[in-house]
Amino acid sequence: MDYQVTKSDDEWKAELTAEEYAVLRQAATERPWTGELLDENREGVYKCKACGQELFRSTAKFDSHCGWPSFYIPSEQDAVELLRDSTLGMERVEVRCANCGSHLGHVFDDAPQTPTGDRFCMNSVSLSFEAAE
Repeated sequence: MDYQVTKSDDEWKAELTAEEYAVLRQAATERPWTGELLDENREGVYKCKACGQELFRSTAKFDSHCGWPSFYIPSEQDAVELLRDSTLGMERVEVRCANCGSHLGHVFDDAPQTPTGDRFCMNSVSLSFEAAE
C-alpha cells in the first residue's frame, strides 16, 4: 500500500523512542497493563504517535480487561488498515495506521458487549491522546 507519510528507517528512528520504533515500525507489543493510555478516561481523540492521524475517539473506548487500550470502532473506517497476521503460529488481524503504515495492535471479534462486537486492542505507545477542550 502507498502511504501518505513515508520515511526511511533512519528518519523514523530519529523521531521515535526505541520502544515506539519497536512497536510502530517493527510490530512489537508493549507489556500488558503498562501503557499510559490504558486508564485514560477523558474525552478526546487518539492519534497515531508516528504521523498524527486521528484513529479513535474516546466515545468508542471501553474496558476490555485485556491489558491494552481497547476501542470498538475507528473514528473513520479508512483511518486504519487491516492485514492478515499469521506470525507466532496464530491467525490474527493486524491494525495499522492507514496514513503511515505503522503497527498499532490487533483487532478481535470477541467483544459482544460493544455495538460492533470488535475489540481493537491497541498499544498505548503507538498512540497519542489529545483531550477535548
